[in-house]
Amino acid sequence: MSEPTKPAVEVPEGDPPTELTIRDLVVGDGPEALPGRVVRVHYVGVTFASGREFDSSWEEGRPFKFAVGGGRVIKGWDRGVRGMKAGGRREIIVPPRLGYGKQSPSALIPAGSTLIFVVDLLTVVAPGGGGRAQTPG
Repeated sequence: MSEPTKPAVEVPEGDPPTELTIRDLVVGDGPEALPGRVVRVHYVGVTFASGREFDSSWEEGRPFKFAVGGGRVIKGWDRGVRGMKAGGRREIIVPPRLGYGKQSPSALIPAGSTLIFVVDLLTVVAPGGGGRAQTPG
């Protein structure tokens, strides 16, 4: 399987959704991202209001790693990545209450922002798997 390339993130027409919105752009065929499993992802984040990118893991070529359901990321991520399969790409639209809410974590993310992420799930590691990555294929 070829490595994914950085996606362009498009802001949907109309008002931002008030609920977490998930859309699979590519359905993976690898292990599933279940609570407790550690995932490695590449992502791009833009604000719904401006469509401007505020964060991305692609520039440094360093995927982001976190435990699904571990509360280390915004709620929209914990819920939005759950159920994805390695090799998949998913668009996740996160309303403020599942994102940063009334906080402004950086100048690029105004308080009360709806956020759009496109997440590529690279690998899923089973809990206690001794760090062996399970790769698709």
